[in-house]
Amino acid sequence: MSKQVDFLVKLRDAHQMAADSINEFLESLPLPEAKSQEQKPAAVQETTFTILTFEPQQGAKIGEYSVAYRQQNVVDKWTQAESVLRQSNATINARYHGQDYQFSYWLYGEGKIYRQKLKQKA
Repeated sequence: MSKQVDFLVKLRDAHQMAADSINEFLESLPLPEAKSQEQKPAAVQETTFTILTFEPQQGAKIGEYSVAYRQQNVVDKWTQAESVLRQSNATINARYHGQDYQFSYWLYGEGKIYRQKLKQKA
């Protein structure tokens, strides 16, 4: 039984690595419409993150935010979201978000993804 589990884990990890590599390659390709716009990295759909379970928090410096913990989420969904943030080097000072996102996302520490509501543009 453990050999089957090991096999499935390795297979899952291999597929995730392949998907990450494909995404990196696709993001490196120049898109025709990108030449006329600012050069911003392409963002994945926000559902990659919103399907995670977040717990509300309150911080003295940053105010309201939420945290998703690895052990409280589906492993595949967690891994995909974490991979996107890792590849983008998303930190509290360089948060990850797309054009129509409701939240910005970042990593800090192991097993945690943070998010905070974006301020509305005037």
